[in-house]
Amino acid sequence: MDEIAWHEDGRAQRARRRSETGSPPPRRVVTADDETRADDAYRLACEGTALLWRGDFQNARQLLQAMARRIDRPPRRRRRRAEPSQVQAFHLHRQARAQRARTLGMLLIPFDPGHVIPLRRAPDVQAVCTEVYGPDDQPYVTSLRELLGLIGAHEWRMKGVPIPALGGDRIHPHYGVFSPVRGEYVDLVGQAPLPSTTSAFDIGTGTGVLAAVLARRGIERIVATDHDPRALACAQENLNRLDVAKQVDVVQADLFPEGRAALVVCNPPWVPAKPSSPLEHAVYDPGSRMLRGFLDGLTEHLEPDGEGWLIMSDLAEHLGLRTRDDLLAMFESSGLEVAGRLDTKPTHPRAADPDDPLHTARAAETTTLWRLKRGFDGRTPGP
Repeated sequence: MDEIAWHEDGRAQRARRRSETGSPPPRRVVTADDETRADDAYRLACEGTALLWRGDFQNARQLLQAMARRIDRPPRRRRRRAEPSQVQAFHLHRQARAQRARTLGMLLIPFDPGHVIPLRRAPDVQAVCTEVYGPDDQPYVTSLRELLGLIGAHEWRMKGVPIPALGGDRIHPHYGVFSPVRGEYVDLVGQAPLPSTTSAFDIGTGTGVLAAVLARRGIERIVATDHDPRALACAQENLNRLDVAKQVDVVQADLFPEGRAALVVCNPPWVPAKPSSPLEHAVYDPGSRMLRGFLDGLTEHLEPDGEGWLIMSDLAEHLGLRTRDDLLAMFESSGLEVAGRLDTKPTHPRAADPDDPLHTARAAETTTLWRLKRGFDGRTPGP
């Protein structure tokens, strides 16, 4: 946490500021209340000035919505320019989303000790904030946008995401852990032929959904790894709830655990770009670090006749961020060959939304489970 400073009632004030996005503190802070006009709030936020709310909580929500409408309204018609390439459209889209998040993040909500909001008509968010922040006996502020994200994540955690490959049983994602709402990649793991039912590694387990699917398919011993404490807690909770925890060991590790397995599964972030916040690490893999790390270490962690399953979307290829030849060259340089593949098309709404800035790439997207084996280049496991 960092600190913010402002003047109120003729006195200098300071407060701790929480930010799960890792955004820098605002350059300036002013107070705002029910009399604050949306145009003024939007102008100040665009200038980098944060507004510390002192009015009714529900009015703050309405102000945030009004600010969002001003950001999202269509721009004035300009001189016609050439259409950007897919990679340019991707970077422009990310810049616009980042700027939108920064601007809306300027509306701050105060908290008293114990995660209590001292505003009229404020909801009880003590359980929600404790899940993410832990106990806190000191006052602080955080953005209303972040708080609403915490509330939404809590609702998903309570409700859960139904997983067809688990017979409709639900996975309950925690805040900051990638939710398996795009179930097509989970279905591929439920359909691919198993090389063995003796052992498996699930690299970057997240919610634990793939480990749970493998356990339900009868694999006797599974090691699920992740480096994020939130993911580890989330995976363990889900595996316990699904009654498969006896088959799965959840281990903190950067990629591989010790030893070898007959099956090693990995669903790395699909887009080789730099995350703009800690919460984006499940989506963006800068320099394809996790992908390369998985491929380069796979042969050392496979049993002699084992398989590595790489679950990847080709969205990056359609965006111009990576080519298919690049991916195949990574396989070859890691001493791997393709034993087979399963493909599926995405079913999420944005794939069919012509107004999405990345519609062309999303409409062409295919998700693939690559079945990889040791190639014939002399790479064999040591004793």
